[in-house]
Amino acid sequence: MKLRVLGCSGAEFPGHNPSAFLIDDSLLLDAGTVGSVLSEDEQWRIRNILVTHSHLDHIRGIPLLADNIVVSGQTHTVEVIATGEVLSAIGTHLMNGIIWPDFTVIPNPDTPILRYREILPEDSFTIGEISVQSCPVNHTVPAVGYRITKGKSSLLYTGDTGPTEKLWELAGDLAALIVEVSFPSDMEEIALMTRHLTPALLGKELAKLSKLPPRILITHLKPQYHDRINAELAALEIPGIVLLSDGDVYDL
Repeated sequence: MKLRVLGCSGAEFPGHNPSAFLIDDSLLLDAGTVGSVLSEDEQWRIRNILVTHSHLDHIRGIPLLADNIVVSGQTHTVEVIATGEVLSAIGTHLMNGIIWPDFTVIPNPDTPILRYREILPEDSFTIGEISVQSCPVNHTVPAVGYRITKGKSSLLYTGDTGPTEKLWELAGDLAALIVEVSFPSDMEEIALMTRHLTPALLGKELAKLSKLPPRILITHLKPQYHDRINAELAALEIPGIVLLSDGDVYDL
């Protein structure tokens, strides 16, 4: 399973793009960053988008990708996979014909650019050769994390979450964990209010795992606090912790 980091920041600054991870060139895991990073040919290869929750920094690339597909004359359909709450938010507040065209009926309802596939917060399903399990996490809007498995390799992605419980039951034997850390530890109050993690909170979450994965990939940092978070993560002295950067590629 090939993992390519398109964006891994909790805000947008030069050189820091919002959350998006490309798996095997065709599956997007969140879509905060798409067209500003991928070439035309790379965009056309995307066939499925797994969305964790409805916040703008995780969905904003979807309507722009749809527009690029239409303009290019491509005729394939991209499936957007998420819980009902997330799909409803996208349809009601984003691609509603006012903020952006509704690409679930363009160019026509039978062969649209986008098709929504609703899943349950706790669900198991497949996308081609990939098996996916979803699980609710602790965020300010309905949100899930995903365990993604291909062959003998599994990746667990938290999406945005504060301290949580059920997701860790999916961990088991992992090739990698992508977990968010948004704020330094002295900002724990705002982290808990907005349901995000700090390095100190991450340490407590990882203690819930019976086995640490070999790669603990940190995402969603607020760029303003990058150096402080990096130092605090190093102080945890937990093997395998790596801060992700845009453009990173992993073979899992």
